[in-house]
Amino acid sequence: MPEPALRLYNTLTRRVDEFEPQHRPDVGMYSCGPTVYAYQHIGNMRTYVFADTLKRALRSQGYRVRHVINITDVGHLTSDADEGEDKLELASEREHKDAWQIAEHYTQVFKEDIERLRILEPDVWCKATDHIPQMITFAERLEESGWCYRLPSGLYFDTTRDEDYGKLARLDLEGQRAGARVDVIEGKRNPADFAIWRTETSGRRRQMEWDSPWGRGAPGWHLECSVMSMEYLGSHFDIHTGGVDHIPVHHTNEIAQSEAYLSDGRTWVGWWIHGDFINLKGAKISKSAGGGALVTDLIDRGYHPLVYRYLLLQAHYRSQLEFSWDAMDGARVGLRRLLDRYAAARGHPEAPLGETAQRYMDAFDEAISDDLNTATAIATVSAAARDDALAPGELRALASRFDEVLAIGLSDFEPGDLDLKRSDVTVSTEAVDTLMAEREAARAARDFARSDELRARLNDLGVVVEDQPNGPATWRWQ
Repeated sequence: MPEPALRLYNTLTRRVDEFEPQHRPDVGMYSCGPTVYAYQHIGNMRTYVFADTLKRALRSQGYRVRHVINITDVGHLTSDADEGEDKLELASEREHKDAWQIAEHYTQVFKEDIERLRILEPDVWCKATDHIPQMITFAERLEESGWCYRLPSGLYFDTTRDEDYGKLARLDLEGQRAGARVDVIEGKRNPADFAIWRTETSGRRRQMEWDSPWGRGAPGWHLECSVMSMEYLGSHFDIHTGGVDHIPVHHTNEIAQSEAYLSDGRTWVGWWIHGDFINLKGAKISKSAGGGALVTDLIDRGYHPLVYRYLLLQAHYRSQLEFSWDAMDGARVGLRRLLDRYAAARGHPEAPLGETAQRYMDAFDEAISDDLNTATAIATVSAAARDDALAPGELRALASRFDEVLAIGLSDFEPGDLDLKRSDVTVSTEAVDTLMAEREAARAARDFARSDELRARLNDLGVVVEDQPNGPATWRWQ
């Protein structure tokens, strides 16, 4: 049976279509990376597990994937649009470290988390602050072509010049304009117009600023992804991924500025693929992540991160998923059962697939090719595990091929490894120092409830906090 063609849901067309790259077998893929001002909670990590599954599925079908993930270390305001302060600047004030240290710390933690979840590293990591000259050149071209206008607060993209603006999100711009009463940014012509470059008008010098034709300032968040994706994948590429929250603002604005910049009449990116949210109401335990659980919180509670990956893959990436500790317990039991059967086959060499085993392989490929239907794929994996007609060598071969896409340990993980003890958890002194700084800031603001919550979090990590009568608190390991 020939391998089924990969079919994917494209947010741009609102259809599931057969995937066809520009230059088969090469695929260019860009994933919006984290804003590194805080820990990424497990809800954030769902987006990267989904993108990793997509990349693995493409590779399993013989595509050569060049994958790029950016690191936003400047430019993202406290809203996803043009309101508020830069998230890195606020984190710097909160933690009493400079913005560069903040970015470096949270970038490293993010990379550790993706490794724990068996997410493959991208071919290219790219930081916004490393690409400021390219962003200025990009913005200059937009302005020279008449796409932008200047205000004291920066350079803004005029969305009324783009007849297709909002096509990704199906935005009603006329309705927005009719309902607009007050511009958040003084002088902004239209509610949807967005900053390409932001200048400082408050008189307060920010840590991350650069000289530009529009004054000293920083790039807009949306500009970063357009510039860096083209830098490493070319002017047009195949796939852009992200969370559904990126659709109405960030990705919409990326498309507008990129197609204006290129001005070649072509669609900038062929496939826009978005993962849905996970409801974290059942995991409000980590105040350092704004209330969402972290990967390290899962470990602290004795769950291996692969249990969480398995839980995510039991649902379709475009469906919302409810998180709870009961769900994690169920996922651990389910994954352990799979590992029991597949681990038992590892003492045998891989064998060619017979007719029955091939049926399981075909069913698995069909499920993955059906818009990454991992829930059905896992059901197939489970059915194969229970089928006594399969020889151990066949089961081992199936495990290897299933795990190329799912990466849940079928081919190399022992069932007992799913149970963790606190002694298995390593916490860096830098991570402890960061939490201590957050607690000191809470105490200084007389937010004693938050201070107590952070003390409890540190205690869970094996840290004893000792408040001092004069000066900041100290800490030691238990």
